[in-house]
Amino acid sequence: MILLRFAWKPIVFFLIWSALAVYIFHYFDHEGINIAIPFLPLSTIGIAVSFYIGFKNNAAYDRFWEARKIWGGIVNNSRTWGNQVHSFITEINEDSGRMSCNVINEQQQLIYRQIAWLYALKLQLRRPSSFSIKLRKSVQALGEGQPERKNWNEEVMPFLDLSEYKEVVGYANPATQLIRKQGAALQDLAEKHDAINEFRFIAMMNTQSEFYNLQGKCERIKNTPFPRQYAHFSSIFTWIFILLLPYGLVGLFVGMDTGPEAHSLMWLTVPFSTLISWIFYTMEIVGDNSEDPFEGFINDVPMNALCRTIEIDLREMLGETDLPDKVLAENGILM
Repeated sequence: MILLRFAWKPIVFFLIWSALAVYIFHYFDHEGINIAIPFLPLSTIGIAVSFYIGFKNNAAYDRFWEARKIWGGIVNNSRTWGNQVHSFITEINEDSGRMSCNVINEQQQLIYRQIAWLYALKLQLRRPSSFSIKLRKSVQALGEGQPERKNWNEEVMPFLDLSEYKEVVGYANPATQLIRKQGAALQDLAEKHDAINEFRFIAMMNTQSEFYNLQGKCERIKNTPFPRQYAHFSSIFTWIFILLLPYGLVGLFVGMDTGPEAHSLMWLTVPFSTLISWIFYTMEIVGDNSEDPFEGFINDVPMNALCRTIEIDLREMLGETDLPDKVLAENGILM
């Protein structure tokens, strides 16, 4: 169903264009004029276009796969952070043998601030940029797309104190400032409250440093557009081949015709031209839909699902049971 919703317009166009080409060929053939294109040079163009599209799609997929690996690192390091907070900040009250309320609150603040960082990073990455590609409406309708549908009040504010939230959202890069605040909180625990020793402080700061690295890698992909010369000329070459294709196929099928009625096979041009054109067109737009992996469309990194997964894991480490549901795929699409 999704395939038809996405592909019916180009398929209709290819059907009409190939049928028109057959009609024009048939009309001029009656006038003694052969407008068919020799198939050999046309096939050479098709091979060249397929190589060019393949190069573009490989480069676009590399961007997507690198982005997915980065978010895999964010997932793993977030769980490491939750484990460090739970294991390292363990001041024990000698009278009761239980953690003091202050320590429990510190653990919650550190883990909640980490969850806030996840959502802040996601929202920042989904902000539209000046070079963000304009996807077709059929693609946009199937995904969230840019700008982000969810706002900061719904996803970030619940995990921060109100004063801290108002301070953070005023910065140009809130996610960066949230990590800085994590470092300041750790320093306060180490120096003023003596809640963590030097070794544990260094280990936890190394984890925060890794979050900076992962955030920087995401921003590098976000702020570096896919080279437009590859994407632009790939589209031009593809459409040149698609528009010429029926004029090459009609001559090929007419040359194969040995039946009693002249040109009885030429109408086979319509289905075969439509099929080949749709294949090349689909290969071309696959690269377009994959080159910006953080825009929030159907082919991008499912940051909603990843953030929710990490949120559930970290809050379970705090012993919470009132947890949100996992993000499930809708119509086969995981956002």
